[in-house]
Amino acid sequence: MSVPGLLDHVVIAGPDLAEVVDWFEDLTGVRAAPGGAHPTGTANALVGLTVDGRPGPQYLELIGPDPARGTAPAASAATSSGATASPASQPAGSLPTAFGIDRLERPTLVTYAVHPADLDGTVARARAEGYDPGDVRDLSRRTPDGTLLQWRLTRADDQERFDLPFLIDWGTTPHPGLGDLPRLELLDFYRLEVDPEPLHLLTDALGLGDGVARIDEGTQSRFLLRLRTPDGRVVEL
Repeated sequence: MSVPGLLDHVVIAGPDLAEVVDWFEDLTGVRAAPGGAHPTGTANALVGLTVDGRPGPQYLELIGPDPARGTAPAASAATSSGATASPASQPAGSLPTAFGIDRLERPTLVTYAVHPADLDGTVARARAEGYDPGDVRDLSRRTPDGTLLQWRLTRADDQERFDLPFLIDWGTTPHPGLGDLPRLELLDFYRLEVDPEPLHLLTDALGLGDGVARIDEGTQSRFLLRLRTPDGRVVEL
């Protein structure tokens, strides 16, 4: 089993949030709980994660255009994988750019976040080592019951390197992963890279050790997420 020690959440994005939620439920048997809307024009749904059977501060974020803003595609076409593609009639630029949603055609495991003990210190250290994780900014969202959640993070709506984690600090806000969520068991989350060394150098600059995802050599560059469903199946994304 390989799970980053500082894992906060894994991001699965798509061009239509409802379709991402349905796709994930078909795959795992678990329906994500509504999370809330963001000022970036996105909304999310969440699934909590257990590790060795214990709930912890980590979760899956399913994210897409905020349906209330009318930016999600009105219709979609099925792909050969059973996921969905946004229709060709979708006006250019109408989808949010966060996590590359405007470029996605189907639900996609995009990136992940880690929660270092000292967010600002981690950014400063990385910059001193030659890697800039991005400026720290404030973000927020409202839960369906109206509760305001606030956090600080690096690169959200303009992230360019999705193969690297972004950094997050929830401050005094209760961690979403510890809330009342449907849950799946997290078995593995790591990165495969055709040429691992350049990515190793950048993640090492963060100074977080095994807090970030392990990087292995592979035939293609992608994240690998392995989950155990409530009925005992192992699902790999």
